Amino acid sequence: MEIFTPQDLKDKFNDPWIAPYHKVLTMVDGDLVEIVEYHPCVSGSHWVVSQYQRTSQLIQSSYRDGNKHVFIVKVGKTPLELKASVNAAGIEEVVINDDEVKVIHAGLAGAGVGAAFCRGMADGVKRIELFDVGGGSKLGKAAVVTPRMEKVVIGVDDTDTPEEGATWTMAHNMGMELLKQGFQYIDHVIVQLFPHNPHKTQNCVSVALSFAVKPEETEKLVEKAIKILKNNTLSDKTAIAVLKGIQIPSQLRDYAHRAKKTMITVEEAEKVAESLKIELFEVTGSQGKIGALAALGLYDDVEEAVKVYY
Repeated sequence: MEIFTPQDLKDKFNDPWIAPYHKVLTMVDGDLVEIVEYHPCVSGSHWVVSQYQRTSQLIQSSYRDGNKHVFIVKVGKTPLELKASVNAAGIEEVVINDDEVKVIHAGLAGAGVGAAFCRGMADGVKRIELFDVGGGSKLGKAAVVTPRMEKVVIGVDDTDTPEEGATWTMAHNMGMELLKQGFQYIDHVIVQLFPHNPHKTQNCVSVALSFAVKPEETEKLVEKAIKILKNNTLSDKTAIAVLKGIQIPSQLRDYAHRAKKTMITVEEAEKVAESLKIELFEVTGSQGKIGALAALGLYDDVEEAVKVYY
């Protein structure tokens, strides 16, 4: 076994058959790890998702969004039965060691190059432990070691007025500002709410922003988000909700579905949040708590999030 940092790999291997991943992030929630990887190709990552899901028993779910692919995996070890074309690559082991996450990838031929070299050169990677070089028809195998992070989802609602503004753009701009400040902004999901709400501005949507953060920086992230919104919101009803972790409680998902189909009161939202220990923050007012909390319940289901129930 050899150990390389991303820069070590770039210095030693500059072959034309290596295409570095852009970034790798790992977020921990109990015995689950969410792996977010930014592939060098836009749709090439779809092949990776298909192969990995078929090959790796540790993978609970996966999806692709552009060149970003996401795996929800269980901690543990399961040997891979690799077979060219059919089960060409996958995750063999996931280990959490204090402040690090180690994911062992293996693959045949080009998939092995991706497992070792391409991932190893990505931003966010601390080092790789290289077991087999791969390439050609050979096996490639490496442990990719990344910092242990946590997932924080911020629901945002009521930032505009009937005269001006847009919640989805203000939320995104907040995410981009937080990215500049060093936080990993990884997703933006628009959630359609009850279209017949008499309090709506127009389209009646809220937004869920997902971040990967160091465990000790969650409070700082929320404080900065509130400050940015307070300085920019056009509404006196703006509020946010904060979900920590990967999993969505069933009660929260049920609440989000109800908020898409019927009227919800602020008191109902507060009661649900309190029972689930989800923090609600009034930025300029309380009305936004309803949609902000609902956004958290569907942040991982974009198809359901955008459905309209008349």
